Amino acid sequence: MKSLLLLLLRGLLLTLTLPLLAQPASPPAEKDAPPKPPRVAFPQPSPNGTVKQRVGLTDIEVVYGRPSLRGRTIFGSLVPFGAVWRTGANQATRISFSTAIKLNGTAVPAGSYELFTLPEANSWTVIVHKPMSQWGAYTYDPKNDVVRLQATPVTLTSPVETFTVEIGDLRDTSATLALLWEKTKVPVRIEVDLVPTVVAEIKSAFAAPGPKTAALYYGSAHFYYEHQLDDEQALRWVNEAIQLNAKAPYMRLLKARLHVRLGQGAEARQAADQAIELGLAAEGLTSSIAVQARLLR
Repeated sequence: MKSLLLLLLRGLLLTLTLPLLAQPASPPAEKDAPPKPPRVAFPQPSPNGTVKQRVGLTDIEVVYGRPSLRGRTIFGSLVPFGAVWRTGANQATRISFSTAIKLNGTAVPAGSYELFTLPEANSWTVIVHKPMSQWGAYTYDPKNDVVRLQATPVTLTSPVETFTVEIGDLRDTSATLALLWEKTKVPVRIEVDLVPTVVAEIKSAFAAPGPKTAALYYGSAHFYYEHQLDDEQALRWVNEAIQLNAKAPYMRLLKARLHVRLGQGAEARQAADQAIELGLAAEGLTSSIAVQARLLR
């Protein structure tokens, strides 16, 4: 009986220990892994900058490295005359246009590009180049140029320490892309073909079924006025807008301006008086609309 009991205990012990023996070895403890090398974030000598601007209905973006003077002479020295420049630092400057545009009168299709320049003392060549994701201008190849155009540098009275790209002089159909560094500014005129696109959309909106809003009537009238397209049509639209929103002073101001342009003095004064009254009621004594309307009386 005792022998049978011992055999049963041995079998039970074997059953319990076999699964433990079958388990894989435990991974080494974390403390045994080699330590990761330390990392330190250092500032870039020429950090990247981004310029985003909408001109009319065209979105423009420039991404570029921004080097600084740091007491150095730039053009004709660090950036030699007659050599292709990345127009910044690090990677070649990137520029994109959401629609077709013109740069100094030269057509450029919508798309993303690299922007190189070739500086000279009295004239710069601006190069719109296929996107190659290249570092600097070391592998620049003129066969990948999309367009080249000329720009005239302007001498500044005060130096610009850090290379800067600006988009200013904003209008519905144009702007100026400016490159500024040291005592040099290189302006490039941007033009967008806005009017045909918007006129087509206006006509399509009025041709569509359903009621029209005051915003559509006023926006269309204002666009026609600003671009000198058809003042009589603009006047009809602003009158429709006023029927739907009689208390909007800015609508009366536009109506007055249209009457002035059409040579309708009495009607212009009446609309101006209404703009003044509504402007003062809506904005108080400092109403900018009232100020502008008084100039039309």
